[in-house]
Parts: sequence; C-alpha cells; structure tokens
Amino acid sequence: MKILITGGAGFIASNIADRFLELGYEVVIVDNMITGQRENIPAAATFYEMDICDPGIKNVFESEKPDLVCHHAAQMDVRKSVADPAYDASVNILGTINLLQNCVKFGVKKFNFASTGGAIYGEQEYFPADEKHVNQPLSPYGITKLACEKYLFFYKETHGLDYTILRYANIYGPRQNPHGEAGVVAIFSQRMLRGEQPFVNGDGTQTRDYVFVGDVVKANELALTNGTGKIYNVGTGIETDVNTLFDTIAAQMDHKVERKHREGQPGEQLRSVLDASLINKELGWSPTVNLEEGLRRTVEFFRKKK
Repeated sequence: MKILITGGAGFIASNIADRFLELGYEVVIVDNMITGQRENIPAAATFYEMDICDPGIKNVFESEKPDLVCHHAAQMDVRKSVADPAYDASVNILGTINLLQNCVKFGVKKFNFASTGGAIYGEQEYFPADEKHVNQPLSPYGITKLACEKYLFFYKETHGLDYTILRYANIYGPRQNPHGEAGVVAIFSQRMLRGEQPFVNGDGTQTRDYVFVGDVVKANELALTNGTGKIYNVGTGIETDVNTLFDTIAAQMDHKVERKHREGQPGEQLRSVLDASLINKELGWSPTVNLEEGLRRTVEFFRKKK
C-alpha cells in the first residue's frame, strides 16, 4: 500500500511516517515547509515540497497514485485563526477540498483526517466529551476542522471515498515545534532548558487532555484499514491543568524559575478532555504512555537537541 501523508515534515505526521515505513508501506510526503523540519523527513519516503492548496498537487496524485491519504497538513494556530479567519479557511477548507477532488479523480481508496476534539466541542457541557457531544467551536480553527469533517461525509456519500476521522486531544512529544503554533509542552521545555522565562496564559487553571504522540501514531495505524466512515476521539480521558503541567516539567528539569502568568488568549477554552472509549471498543486503541513518562521522553528529546 502506498500512503500519501500531508504535513509529513511536521511533528505528528513525521512520527506517523516513520511507523508506516517500519510496517513496510510506501510513503509519500507533501509539505510546504513553512513549519516543517527537513530533519523530520524519513530518507525512505518520497518527498514533495508543495502546498496542499497548490493546483499542481494533482501531478503528485497522478504520478504516485496513492491508495490512502493521511491528511495532517493544516493551519493549526488557534490564535492565528482568530486574527485571520480567511487565511485559516483558505488552508484548512480549500486545501482539504483540493486533496479530496484529487482523491476522487485518481482513485484513492481512503482518506484519514486529523481533526480536533477540544476545538470542535468548544466549552464542554459534560466531561469527558464523547463523539456525540454538541459541536460548538469557539475559534475559526475549530470551525474549519468541523467543516472538513462534513466535506468528508459528502465525498463518501457522493463519490464513495472512504474515510476515518481522528479527533485529537492535545498531542505532545518528541519533534513538537516550540516556536509558535501549538504545543505548550514543547514551549515550556525549550524555554526552561535555555534558562528563559516561560509564561502561563491566563491563571493556568485551564485544563487539557494530553496524549503522547506515540499513542496517536498507533491510532493512525489502526485507522488504516478500520473505522469506515467513523469519527473517533483520541485522548486519555484525564484532565491536567496548565499550572500542574508547568510544575511537572520544571521538576523533571530541576528548573527553579517561578511560574509567571500573562493575559489569556481569545478563542481558548477553559476545560477540555476527551472520552476515547469508542475507539477502544471498535479498534482496540488505548493510550499506553502516561503523562509523567511522556514528559520525561519529551524533555529528554529537547535536552539532546539543545
């Protein structure tokens, strides 16, 4: 099987690419390299430096003829989506449609989509949120991800393109980008290692469900041949507030700088935690790396990279 991975030079998708290659699949990576890192691209993968919005991407589909698309390329900065919703939509919606059109044209069998749990559900009405929770996104980023899910349903009903949607919790781990986008674990880790002051947005009581990237890779592996037309949450079901996260990372690094706070960001929710019992029941997935161990591995990665 040949798999086209978009955003494959990025944090999550590069880890997925490594695993798919280990399993013996052919891997083709498309990334515009705005935030991707060349060091993340596996040598065994075929690489195209290209934007998913580029009409020329049809040439990739035509020459490579992938069996499956694993779509991770996105504008994923919530704050940027609030500041420039038109740009956010142009990448996340129009870029996805560009891929879907080519999937139909060139006979791709399945489209696996990296979506978001927290941003789609918005301020939760119950905890943890399952897949039936009302969708009430607070940011353009969440809105575009939800719109893409609806397009996937349309393309399956109209064109027979199979799909699986994975709604991620907050993913952390090795290769996470500490410069901007998302990823408070990477930001805290790198700043502490450099002796710089990390800041907590707001009062730090906001909670997130932190899931290790290796566990997310496993969910993608299971979704290759399972989960036809389904939506699955991928998370731990455990809430951790940002203050606790900061203190845990600081303790692992023996970092003595006190925690400092700054104004919270628009579009960010107060509590987010996902119920992943459906993917456990249907695909047999469950998280295997707890937060303390995952943070240890992540801190070690940034320590070696320093």
